Formats: sequence, C-alpha cells, structure tokens
Amino acid sequence: MDIGGIISATLVVGITGLVIGLLLGLAGTFFAVKVDEKEQQIRKCLPGNNCGGCGYAGCDALAHAIFTGEAQANACPVGGAAAAEQIGKVLGVEVKAAEQRKAFVRCKGSLDYAVLNEKGRKICKYGCIGCGLCEKECKFDAIRVENHLAVVDEEKCVGCGQCAEACPRHVISLVPKLAGHIVACSNLDKGKEAKAVCRAACISCGACAKVCLAGAISLESGVARIDETKCTGCGACAEKCPMKAIV
Repeated sequence: MDIGGIISATLVVGITGLVIGLLLGLAGTFFAVKVDEKEQQIRKCLPGNNCGGCGYAGCDALAHAIFTGEAQANACPVGGAAAAEQIGKVLGVEVKAAEQRKAFVRCKGSLDYAVLNEKGRKICKYGCIGCGLCEKECKFDAIRVENHLAVVDEEKCVGCGQCAEACPRHVISLVPKLAGHIVACSNLDKGKEAKAVCRAACISCGACAKVCLAGAISLESGVARIDETKCTGCGACAEKCPMKAIV
C-alpha cells in the first residue's frame, strides 16, 4: 500500500472514531438520568453504609425513595435521629426519629446449656447452630459467635436486620433498643421435649404469664412471648421462669 492509501485509511479510522465519540457523548447527555438537587442533599445526609437495613438496595435508592415520598425520612436505621433531623431540614418538615431497634438472638443454647449428640452438635432443631452467617453479614462488627452461640454487641448494633435475614434458623429478630425483658428461646416444643434438648429452653409452663400483672406475656405455639408495648420491666417473669429463659 502506498503512503496515500495509508493516510486515507488513517483519516477514515480517525473520523469514524470522532463521529462515534460525538454520538456517544450526545447519547449520554440525552439519556442521562437527572437527579434533583434536593435528592442529592438527602443522599448526603445518609451514612453510605449501603447495608440494606432500610429495605432498599442502598443509600442511593433510599434517598430517591424519600425524595419521591415512597419512604419515610426516618427510614435509615444506621443514621438514626441525626440523619432524620438533617433530612427533615432538607425537606422543610419536622421529622421524628424512628424507634431504635437492636438485634436479639432468641436462644440461650450455648455449649453451657445445649444438649449435644454423639457428633458434638446441638440436637435442638429450633435454636442457634453457631454457623456464623450472621457474623459474616454484619457490616458493623456487632455480632459474633461465642461458645457456639451468636452474641450481639448492643453498643455496635444499629438494627439494620442483615443478621436476621442471614440466620438459617430465624432465631434473630429486631426488638426495641430499650426492650425490657425478652424470651431468649425459639423452641416450639413443650415441657419435657424442650427441656431434653436445652437446659435454658422455654418449657411453656405459663409461670411467667401468671405473675405478669401487666398482661404482657402470652404462650404462642409452645413458647412464651412478651409484648414490649405492655411490658413494664418489673422483672417478675424472669425471676419466676424455672428455666431462666427470660433475659
């Protein structure tokens, strides 16, 4: 190929690249998703952990949901009251902080209490198995497995709920941060069956419900449950529980 052909080919390639670049630039401008300035301000108020505890894919998605009115301004469990207040200022409204929550493991089946089989595994089919999936999912180092039982660090827990979603036995739940007394057991068996697999299991005897003057305790499917909205925190149930399953 002579020099003229080389130059022509180079020009064609260069011009083609330039045209493609211009077209891509125009397409990017034309199809660009415009983000409202107020939505950007809301996003800046969020912590950026992208933990998903709000129920959305991440902080960007939550900011958009708050901006459009799909989500409440206090929906971020990590940002808490501070983020809610800042978002309220952006929106020009007064925002009340959402009730703070914490993760709670409804099981006391550590190796100190759990009955094991010949392979050294817990035989309770309802309790924590110490698999560590909750620990792996927690972005705040707020839960760890100790003595084959998940333990929550309440000082670090932000109530995002990722550990609860990860738990294969569903023994972790979110409860009010200032919860009084809670039944730390998920065993649905009654009496001897529950006692045979764990020395700290709720045996559904009803003793706690009988001494609760606030009427906050009921027996549901073989396990005691405490209504935190009624609980006065007197501690009578915990003292009466023969298995010490209420903490």
